[in-house]
Amino acid sequence: MMSKSTALAFIIAALSYSFLFSSSPKHHYHELFLSASFSDNASVALNLRTLTRRPHVAGTAANAEAAEYVRSVFTSSSLKSHVVAYQVSLTYPFHRSLVLTPTESANPITLELEQEQVGDSPYADEVMPTFHGYAKSGNVSGPVVYANYGRVEDFVRLKKEMGVNVSGAVVIARYGQIYRGDIVQNAYEAGAVGVVIYTDKRDYGGDEWFPESRRMPPSGVQVGTVYNGLGDPTTPGWASVEGCERLSDEAVELSGDAPLIPSLPVSAADAEVILKTVFGDVADGDVYPVGPGPGILNLSYTGETVIAKIENVIGVVQGEEEPDRYVILGNHRDAWTYGAVDPNSGTAVLLEIAQRLDKLQKRGWKPRRTIILCNWDAEEYALIGSTEWVEENREMLSSRAVAYMNVDCAVSGPGFHASTTPQLDELIKLAAQEVQDPDNATQTIYDSWIGSGNSVVIGRLGGTGSDYASFVQHVGVSAVDMRFGGGYPVYHSIYDDFTWMEKFGDPMFQRHVAMASVFGLVALRLADEEVLPFNYITYASELKKSAEDLEKLGHTIDVSPLIKSIEDLSTSAQGINKEKEGIKGALKVREINDRLMMAERAMTDRDGLSERPWYKHLVYGPSKYDDYGSKSFPGVDDAIENAKKLNTKASWENVQHQIWRVSRAVRQASLVLKGELR
Repeated sequence: MMSKSTALAFIIAALSYSFLFSSSPKHHYHELFLSASFSDNASVALNLRTLTRRPHVAGTAANAEAAEYVRSVFTSSSLKSHVVAYQVSLTYPFHRSLVLTPTESANPITLELEQEQVGDSPYADEVMPTFHGYAKSGNVSGPVVYANYGRVEDFVRLKKEMGVNVSGAVVIARYGQIYRGDIVQNAYEAGAVGVVIYTDKRDYGGDEWFPESRRMPPSGVQVGTVYNGLGDPTTPGWASVEGCERLSDEAVELSGDAPLIPSLPVSAADAEVILKTVFGDVADGDVYPVGPGPGILNLSYTGETVIAKIENVIGVVQGEEEPDRYVILGNHRDAWTYGAVDPNSGTAVLLEIAQRLDKLQKRGWKPRRTIILCNWDAEEYALIGSTEWVEENREMLSSRAVAYMNVDCAVSGPGFHASTTPQLDELIKLAAQEVQDPDNATQTIYDSWIGSGNSVVIGRLGGTGSDYASFVQHVGVSAVDMRFGGGYPVYHSIYDDFTWMEKFGDPMFQRHVAMASVFGLVALRLADEEVLPFNYITYASELKKSAEDLEKLGHTIDVSPLIKSIEDLSTSAQGINKEKEGIKGALKVREINDRLMMAERAMTDRDGLSERPWYKHLVYGPSKYDDYGSKSFPGVDDAIENAKKLNTKASWENVQHQIWRVSRAVRQASLVLKGELR
């Protein structure tokens, strides 16, 4: 529980931020940015329609065409724009088949592996066959075992509670709980020879489906990558520039991030055919028998690996007073098919912001700090475009990046959501109070966000679900990710198109406009406020909650070093907030801003997470068993999971060591905020 003194300091900081924003000399421009005369639903819709006209997978001509369109909008919006290209390893499907033998005496059934077309797109023949990016090529056969969501606990249940041997089997698992690459890895560790992942009607379908409803049709397939790393697999830790050093295919396979058994995604309709041939016990709470067999499934997949050109499109608005401080806004452009929600709702928002910034500049506005708009490529494969750019510019970003703002699936329905590094929490809340809720004209986004609970839920950025990952987890840049809506049924399928968005996601495109408003307002405040609007009291409070959860472990684990470091961070945060009051002099402002900016970097460690050294952030990083899962203290979490399995003295001592590592990082952050050498 937060102490009274900490709570009071928290309130004072929030009030001081509110006063600071309203009294800013550029506040007039921020109001203009939000005005109806600056927003344009029709322009947003036109941009989205243009971007989603053709399927545009990374490395294809259609995606290069989309890149040129984004650059043309940047250029016409008075942004200094350029393209940063990389040569990266991508995979495409060459051959795939699934043949099911229901019983020994039955004739084999060759499954369709096709998504039924809806509408009359002239570019339907450009849709790539369903596949998993970076899937291992192979031809395997085995009895079918149903593994629910493919989580670690699902395989534990199969083995220990139900006595099912997965060794030599082809696993069928459903999407919906963890990252698909972790499903494949978990199946491999359980002894499976192949994996089929499907979209279950219970999670994605319904009695009606697209185009009559927003639900996934029975033939719909969620495609996606199964690589467990970030960036080009052949250049781990360095940028994929032309002529660079590359790992061999064999070295990539041995890296630990590449899948080691073949896999394919399938539809609910194809999965139903397979599951009808699986007998045996039914797990508690489920409806399908787990097998094994008697159905035998032959999975054959051959992928083609190529070195392809990808293109990040960069647009810059130069800062006037501090051009060497960067506020970076990013969204990716590439899609597995048409990508109306993922990712081009975010691209349309980014372009709307570019056009509004152009209008501001024509009214005389110039940002204090440099604003950089980035349209990433090849995110779907492994966050490649953003990761390569971060790796290439690592040192510059480490010393100059104020914050990174990400928008991916910007709009899939109603309801505002935000995830941040905690020093940005108050900034997001205040911005949400100034933008009208697109679904209720009588309230703000903040009003609808808090709902009946009188509080907001803000997520954290420990997962690797989008392009913020390299900024936060590799360099230690504060960040935010925003969206309207949550998971949506037609994700990564051919039905994620403009028609779906126009009918179900955002019929009037007012959610896109609202997202551009709140996202852009946060960017303007980060770029224009004299003193950066960071509040590390929130950070300390958040860390204290996570540390208290660790205390419940027992096993003689001592969390007191971490608690002490967090208390020091809270004290330093209160101290720097007091320093902001009545601050005078450009040099002093710069010095305080540098401390606020660099405190996040101090949460990183040059050695990174154990066995995952690319991930440098010791507070926020992905779970080892679910890349989508956001964890506080990921190194501690990994050590705990290992200790629970081994239950040895050495394994629990490693948990204690990881706690010490985090405590040292948090203490470094408190020293940075304090700004004094010991």
